[in-house]
Amino acid sequence: MSETALKTRRGLLLGAGMLAGAAAGGSALAATAPAPKGIAAADFRIARVTAYAISTRDTFDYGGVKKPTRGGATYVEVETMGGLVGHGITTLIDSRGVADLANKIAAPAIKGMNALDNAAVWEKLYWTLSPRGQTGFSGHVMGSIDIALWDIRGKALGAPIATLLGGARQQVPVYVTFGPAFLNREELVAVAKAMVDQGYGALKMVVGDNALQRRDSRPIEAVIREDAERVRAVRQAVGDKVQLYIDGNCSLDLPNAERLVDRIKDCDIQFFEEPLTQNDVMLMAELRRRTGVRLAAGQNEALAFRFRDMLLHEAIDYAQPNVMVGGGYTQAIKIAGMAEAFNIGIESGGAGPLQNLHLHAGVANGGHCEWHLPWMALNRKIYKNMPEPKAGMLAVPAAPGLGFDADPAAIKQYSAAPGADG
Repeated sequence: MSETALKTRRGLLLGAGMLAGAAAGGSALAATAPAPKGIAAADFRIARVTAYAISTRDTFDYGGVKKPTRGGATYVEVETMGGLVGHGITTLIDSRGVADLANKIAAPAIKGMNALDNAAVWEKLYWTLSPRGQTGFSGHVMGSIDIALWDIRGKALGAPIATLLGGARQQVPVYVTFGPAFLNREELVAVAKAMVDQGYGALKMVVGDNALQRRDSRPIEAVIREDAERVRAVRQAVGDKVQLYIDGNCSLDLPNAERLVDRIKDCDIQFFEEPLTQNDVMLMAELRRRTGVRLAAGQNEALAFRFRDMLLHEAIDYAQPNVMVGGGYTQAIKIAGMAEAFNIGIESGGAGPLQNLHLHAGVANGGHCEWHLPWMALNRKIYKNMPEPKAGMLAVPAAPGLGFDADPAAIKQYSAAPGADG
């Protein structure tokens, strides 16, 4: 490490110690010598928040199946007065709307605040964006900014975010989302086999295919029949030693979700993710009682009380906070703790394995991360030195913060592309 880099690291750690001392009552601040002249990195006040709507044109190319796809996301940077830059990301919603809200409303609200005061910034964003408990776009903005703030915290303290969250483990298992709705039955089988050959022991596929949304043009019963055949074809192809998950994307009502579960009871489903429209807590609890199916939900929930309700009403077997959507790490660790009080584990959903990795490695009840094949195509275009799974496991990067960085040229290139829709 160069002499300049060593001085910068010392300045960062000194600044962090001064802040910690001040928080404890100020004695450490008074007793500690000032930061070396020229080292401004100890100034953690937020100078800039910039969000970019990202759009990519990708190719789904696995198991001999090749299809064009599109990716969308909102990439966010937060920079401190001292020059530290953290980055975050979110998806699953219109990226241009998220970027506009982040740039025009959130950024002015938190400029000048201390980037290490995660709780204070979170509260400021909540009352600015969601004063009456609204979620939607606000949850995505808060999640992406909070990720960036924790990236800054890790860089300032020289530690991965996972370590700061508790350091429960150094690597986490991943399940691979291999089966989007645009694959036919034969293509699903081909891709599933390819993923098993690559060392993945846990696979997830989509069911429901927007059934309620399209019920006026296509009978839901036809969707259920086809889904049952698709699931059975995959199970027969990969054998009984591979874990198989299904994801309804909130596409079904209770009667049809129950029909699907009944038809695939012999397929040994690990869990059924978000089967019901609106993540209806009471109806998910009823589905569990009627069928015995294991349910997971929460990837689209932006406020912690929704998890409270799911846990109290025994609606889920696994909680799925997603740091990209649900308020970042600052809220996700509270949700993980709430789930642990019910002896419930957390599982990942909604993509974002590079970010959610730190949550699942940090807390004791962490579980799998979701390696979502279409989503990872976008990630490989915008990130440098990003971690990749090996034999179904994803290791926490040794570098501080998130442990990887964006390519500025790629952010510029893909933020100029049209149709960034998340």
